[in-house]
Amino acid sequence: MYYVYIIRCKDSSLYTGYAANVEERIKKHNEGKAARYTRGRGPVELVYVEEVPDKRDAMRREYEIKQFSKGKKEILVRNWKNKFV
Repeated sequence: MYYVYIIRCKDSSLYTGYAANVEERIKKHNEGKAARYTRGRGPVELVYVEEVPDKRDAMRREYEIKQFSKGKKEILVRNWKNKFV
């Protein structure tokens, strides 16, 4: 199983990625050992996760979300958070 995730950086920007282990990946982002984009923008906060069946689907979905405007990503985040309220 793979996951597509969105994290919010301390500058309020959003970063989208995929991983087999989201917890470990977020830890790497916060250690400055993951994506170049998030280095210096930490700490980061996980704000969205979506489960996908395999790596290929994860890569496709990541690309799709990366094409969204920030506003559309914020809607994804808000709807995801509302599931848990």
